[in-house]
Amino acid sequence: MRAGWSTDVGRQRQHNEDALLVVEANQDGDSPLPPFGLFILADGMGGHRSGEVASALATRMVARHILQQVYLAALYQRDHDAEQLPLKEVLVEAVNLANAAVATAVPGGGTTLICALMLGAQAYIANVGDSRAYLVSPEGLEQITRDHSLVDRLVELGQLTEAQAVNHPQKNVLYRAVGQGGVLEVDTFIHAIPPGHSLLLCSDGLWGMVDREEMTRIITTARSPQAACDALVAAANQAGGKDNISAILVEVPGEL
Repeated sequence: MRAGWSTDVGRQRQHNEDALLVVEANQDGDSPLPPFGLFILADGMGGHRSGEVASALATRMVARHILQQVYLAALYQRDHDAEQLPLKEVLVEAVNLANAAVATAVPGGGTTLICALMLGAQAYIANVGDSRAYLVSPEGLEQITRDHSLVDRLVELGQLTEAQAVNHPQKNVLYRAVGQGGVLEVDTFIHAIPPGHSLLLCSDGLWGMVDREEMTRIITTARSPQAACDALVAAANQAGGKDNISAILVEVPGEL
């Protein structure tokens, strides 16, 4: 896999409340492990205190738990047994540890969080909030995750159309976020990333400013995932840069 990532304060904010964390590992030789990638993006909630502290803490807590339970376990060649949790449950446990840590360390703070654990071309995804994961193909972007926002819920209930939701005055209001305390409901997904396709993680500072057609064009014509991420951030800034902007793009090669 090839990955790129970029984050920017945007044009209208004073500081960047987004946080990214990327871990990639490859091992070859006798009994090689599949390519390993851990990609985490968090968007500190505007209007709360220390959103940047909440997002950074959440990414570190999630990474530490997943690395201990998954990658270090593989390095130590531990056999899978009945006491080990399925990977989706490891992700849920990691996000709930982050939720408790943020609630304790940053009272009144909060953050979205999108996490993708990739083993080869298989992505295990956990999501809270309205940062998104997309499957990217030459045909376009397919949203994998579901936003935990008020307007998205109203669309689901048939009380708003998607067109009305775009400019709704409460479109940034979340009903679920890391840092609320208690047991957090975490959405999880397992998604194969086909050869020649990519996985995009991004904050609302990107998807709220650049439409899917333009994002698809940028990604599919860029010379590398890093060039694509840089161009996506530039496009969001050119459109006004109303929020912090973050993107992680993971490309699965055309031949495995």
